Amino acid sequence: MTLLSGQAPSSSNVGQPMQSSVTIRGWRARVLRPAWRVLVYAMLVGGSAIYGFPFAWMVRSSFMTIDQFYEDPPPFFPLPPNWSSYTEVWETGPIVWWIANSTIVTVLGVVLMTFVSAVVAFGFARTEYPIRDALFLLVISTMMLPEHVTIIPKVIIFRDLGWLDTLLPLTVPMIGGSAFFIFILRQFFRTIPRELDDAAAIDGASPLRTMFTIVFPLSKPAIATVAVFSFIGKWNEFFEPFIYLNTPERMTFAVGLRFFQAGMWEQPQLHLQMAVALIAVAPIVVIFFFAQQHFVRGITLTGIKG
Repeated sequence: MTLLSGQAPSSSNVGQPMQSSVTIRGWRARVLRPAWRVLVYAMLVGGSAIYGFPFAWMVRSSFMTIDQFYEDPPPFFPLPPNWSSYTEVWETGPIVWWIANSTIVTVLGVVLMTFVSAVVAFGFARTEYPIRDALFLLVISTMMLPEHVTIIPKVIIFRDLGWLDTLLPLTVPMIGGSAFFIFILRQFFRTIPRELDDAAAIDGASPLRTMFTIVFPLSKPAIATVAVFSFIGKWNEFFEPFIYLNTPERMTFAVGLRFFQAGMWEQPQLHLQMAVALIAVAPIVVIFFFAQQHFVRGITLTGIKG
């Protein structure tokens, strides 16, 4: 009626919708955002507690005695802690040999697989030759072949070479790198501007020098991610060491842990098994703690730009 009569709407009527929208936005900012933030943190804390509970249970159990396992109810945390489990573990099995063997396999795995995979990925990402894409497709296709399918031919080959019950079957094949690592690094290398290669070539740098002085330094997050993956995979590897190794002193830690649980006593010594498991997990926790910044950054960059 106001418009039909030719009268302009009052300023109070015009400002009411704007004031109500501002009030709604302010209410959302004051109430919904803090509530949503609290919900997100609660979900993160709950998820962390669920995933961290087995580790906390293992730590707690490693400081218990065998009698405390069968108490009803069991103690929440033994006081005082039973440190004798760790001393008994060192005296019972050849853990020093297991740690040494796993360290050799893991260090060689991290160095060889990371370096070889990075070099091969550089060739696929930064060089041009006729059958490059076909070779890359061939490398990626090996990821579809299960490891268990090739175990019998590899055992026959290593038996004829006299490598069984040694660390050679676990270390020599690392020279070929990893198809998965090659794929990750190739995808990251392709995100680096090619103009850097052209500028280096104008200055007289060879492709090899370009790889070591330009591409690799700019790819530290991705290379660190591959190194962490390689460390975890080689330290925890069980299947192939279990097939190739028979002598207890030549076993890796993963196989030795299974040997430790297989029946060295008449009754299960759960506190000793938990102590050995904690010793096996400790290097992974330490490595991830110091490398988590590069690891998370590498995962983020390869996930977004790959």
